[in-house]
Amino acid sequence: MLEPGNGLIRQAEHAHTRCWVCVLSCFLLACVYVGSLYVWRSSLPRDHPSVIKRRCASVLVVSALSPAAVKAWMHWADIRVDVSLWELMGVRMEGFVPAVILPLLLTMVFYLGPLVHSALDNPDDFTMEVQSSLDVHSWRLCLGDAVWLRNQVVAPVTEELVFRGAMLPMLVPCTGPTAAVFVAPLFFGVAHFHHIIEQRRLHKDSMSVILLVAGMQFLYTAVFGAFTAFIFMRTGHIVGPVLCHSFCNSQGLPDISSALQHPQRTALLFAYVMGALLFLVLLFPLTDPFFYGAIPVCSLAPAPPSVC
Repeated sequence: MLEPGNGLIRQAEHAHTRCWVCVLSCFLLACVYVGSLYVWRSSLPRDHPSVIKRRCASVLVVSALSPAAVKAWMHWADIRVDVSLWELMGVRMEGFVPAVILPLLLTMVFYLGPLVHSALDNPDDFTMEVQSSLDVHSWRLCLGDAVWLRNQVVAPVTEELVFRGAMLPMLVPCTGPTAAVFVAPLFFGVAHFHHIIEQRRLHKDSMSVILLVAGMQFLYTAVFGAFTAFIFMRTGHIVGPVLCHSFCNSQGLPDISSALQHPQRTALLFAYVMGALLFLVLLFPLTDPFFYGAIPVCSLAPAPPSVC
């Protein structure tokens, strides 16, 4: 007969092993995602249409296989839940409409400053962009643009499905929901280091400049990854992170230095500050699980569920 102390030791060892399985599964999935970009040998730059098409095909295959990776992890880690695999990964119908609208609205609020900046500098272009976003013909033209298709569709869908939809369910049982929001983006940030290889191959900059740019890219991709991970954990949907990712790709990083030198600097800075403040005020209300129903991934969380 086992003594109680031995039972506790075995439980601790099992939990430790499960955590290693979680971390290694996420690491391997990130490696496979990045590695799929390099199965095609080419001397052409990354923005060449043929390179984009091949890489899009590769990451689409990896993202399509990511549910199998989560299923295998559940088997190895001995995880049993009462919801489907797709629901764990954020593909579900309950609360779908709020999940489409509210996280995207929250992201647009954060970009209030850059949007006002764009409207002041190029009012005609800004109006045309708004009109084209509602025009079916414009969407058809965009779908024929390989760079647009990669940045606005394929990258957001595949990266969110792999780095949020697949990794967060694997991390939550080990780290808990709150820590998972900050751990998962590390894999996402590190995955972008592969740009160092391409920059070095093309000899565009010195190694010190390349590393500096890579470090900055890691920082903002990790911060952005934490935001979309938070959205995923609070809503239980993958569609919100995908749309937020696509919108942020279309806008780029806020150009605060340009705003500081703008003739209408006061109005612009007010818009930037108001956008940031409104974002913080609305962050929890617009992601309240009340709008989205029970969050499937939270069923994996050890008590207390915190972020969930």
